[in-house]
Amino acid sequence: MTGPTGILSASRRTDIPGWYTPWFLNRIEKGYFIVTNPFNRQSRRVDSTPKDIHTIVFWSKNYGPFLDLDAHKILSRKGFHLFFNFTINTPVKALEPGLPDLPERLGQVRRIARHVSPAQVAWRFDPICFWEKSGGEFNNLDAFEYIAGQLSQMGIKQCITSFYDPYKKVTARIKRLTKPGTPMLKFIDPGMARKAKIIRSMAKSLNPLGMDLFLCCEKELMDAAGLHRFASHNSCINGRLYKTLFGGNPETRGDYGQRRKKGCQCTKSFDIGSYEDQPCFHNCLFCYARTGLDITKPSMG
Repeated sequence: MTGPTGILSASRRTDIPGWYTPWFLNRIEKGYFIVTNPFNRQSRRVDSTPKDIHTIVFWSKNYGPFLDLDAHKILSRKGFHLFFNFTINTPVKALEPGLPDLPERLGQVRRIARHVSPAQVAWRFDPICFWEKSGGEFNNLDAFEYIAGQLSQMGIKQCITSFYDPYKKVTARIKRLTKPGTPMLKFIDPGMARKAKIIRSMAKSLNPLGMDLFLCCEKELMDAAGLHRFASHNSCINGRLYKTLFGGNPETRGDYGQRRKKGCQCTKSFDIGSYEDQPCFHNCLFCYARTGLDITKPSMG
């Protein structure tokens, strides 16, 4: 017997721990998910018992509802291995208006790390954003060192980052949410040299804390700026790591449905979220996953 090999991703497409934990636990009880491909709309069944799934990888900016339901304890008792991708950025309300305050989110990391292990938590400081408004330039880097220091005390060893990628839907969202006659926020590209300087500075800050820096889908930057001494390509879904952490035989083949040419090192998984049916209401301004349903964000004026 080889044991379970599947990896469940919950989810790149929405924040399941933040908004849909009851639904997720219900489907775990039933033993399967029905997943619809967002591109071709074809549906498939994904079996989700401990006999099928080696590791469940969660993605969230707010694990509060998940922890309040003791979902981590329920799933662990059922025999699932758990890994947590936790995005914690500088608390700029204009960018991420729907999130709890930073101290509350840091407390959530502490609760997770105590129940499982710090090795089962990856910190995502993602994306790094630069923008212009009212003639001034801004970024969301100011609390990076503070967050890193807090997380290092909890035993977190991994920091993942990338720079904002432009999306037409984000530009349209900003235009829609800006009141007539008020300045409009505009995301800007700081340029390759400046990005490289930032990554070197981040790595320098993390090194004495015993934290390693990883870049998500930033191959062009890594290669052009010679950053391989300071950071590594990341696998947000990493079957090789889960094998080291938990043993067994999780899937370790590359996921060629992801952005491999951009440097994505993820291994194969089943993503069970939905852009359309499970919209996220954290209302992050830069989010690529939001759909036409994101009409609840307050005005930016």
